[in-house]
Amino acid sequence: MKTIKLVEMTLSKNQGMSFKEKLECARILDAIHVDVIETCAVAGVKANEILVKSVSAQTTNSIVSCPVLSLNEVDGAWASVKDAKKARLNVKLPVSIVQMEYMYKKKPAQMLEMISEVVAKAKSVCEDVEFTALDATRAEGSFLIQAIGKAVSAGADTVTVSDDAGEMLPDEFGAFIKSIYVGVPELHEKNVGVKTGNALSMACACAFEAVRAGANQISVCASCDQPGLEEMTAILSARGEKCGVVCNVDKTAIKRAVSQIARFDRVKPREALNGAEEVAPAVPEKELDKNADINKVMRAASLLGYDLSAEDLAKVYEAFMNVASKRAVDSRELDAIIATVALQVPPTYRLSSYVVNSGNIISATAHVVLDKAGDAVQGLSTGDGPIDAAFMAIEKIVGHHYELDDFEIQSVTSGREAMGEALVKLRDGGKLYSGRGISTDIIGASIRAYLNALNKIVYRETNV
Repeated sequence: MKTIKLVEMTLSKNQGMSFKEKLECARILDAIHVDVIETCAVAGVKANEILVKSVSAQTTNSIVSCPVLSLNEVDGAWASVKDAKKARLNVKLPVSIVQMEYMYKKKPAQMLEMISEVVAKAKSVCEDVEFTALDATRAEGSFLIQAIGKAVSAGADTVTVSDDAGEMLPDEFGAFIKSIYVGVPELHEKNVGVKTGNALSMACACAFEAVRAGANQISVCASCDQPGLEEMTAILSARGEKCGVVCNVDKTAIKRAVSQIARFDRVKPREALNGAEEVAPAVPEKELDKNADINKVMRAASLLGYDLSAEDLAKVYEAFMNVASKRAVDSRELDAIIATVALQVPPTYRLSSYVVNSGNIISATAHVVLDKAGDAVQGLSTGDGPIDAAFMAIEKIVGHHYELDDFEIQSVTSGREAMGEALVKLRDGGKLYSGRGISTDIIGASIRAYLNALNKIVYRETNV
């Protein structure tokens, strides 16, 4: 039996998930033994770098694959994914004339040189390298063969062809895969993957036909318009044995996993296998402008989970109008406004120091020292990653566990010394408390955000 690897791409999409939900999504996929979890590209974005590092630190079963879109992205992508138990760099470059000239402004000869150069550099730092030929089904046949040959010669262990148009019929796609094997015989010793489009609602059928033609890797997604994780697993389970193939995904847990991921996703879930359609959860309006009255802002805050007092609502609305007079305010920015101006209290706990140790062969540990009315109080804890360990160390200090409702990280400025902003939401007694922290050290920003929210809870407990 040949094992078909499934590459899950939810984290590589521009989903409306919070940082915490993305980490939980990766944990779910790892738990059901998805072969590869593909992340977003780092591309110099601090928030993406932190996400990829966090996913790499917590993943034990799956390969963590980080996309690379140019030569200068290799080092940053590797720095983010290198601590994964199983790390991969995926060099993604276009091979159709239109995309080469439109996206990269390169002629075919220049793109062949770029493919060799980027794959070789990726191979010099990472043992497992994949090359994805974007828009492969619209490429000139002879050029596609040359491009794949260059990638294999440069060290690619896996070659994936992407049908971005999604307009091939299953038999045509099967013949397409066979022609690639003929053109590049070395592929028989490599992994060959496919990413099929769904313009004709045949993504799963095309992917299975590619397996019959020799491919052994399929890109899937729990909630996007390409071969569905649940659907593809079901097809391989039902028909794989007759074709001599199996997949590693835990079939007993797949339905629950996909359902959990769909709840995280802010887009409308796909139609389920049985034809029933899940109802998308209520989310705040995407943007509010200067014409929004205080009741509309209150409703948006309520949809975010806040129950603001009249005093805090007035402060939030005033801060909102200051921003809205210049530009529209989205739900993420409204969240930050609430964290900044609502229920501001004298701090019971102040951060004195913290030390965090983390790595791919040790459990993350955090030692946090806080100042409480002039006395130093400290906590030591392990956790599922450095930030989780720091939060648990704080919980040991205060002697109470608070429900972490949400946790988000984003970059405030750009560059090597970029400022990172963390937003933490804690729930206590049915009420939501948010805190905000900013630092060049994202762990420090996260701790400050947690303390900001914690101080609001402590103040309410002692003064209400």
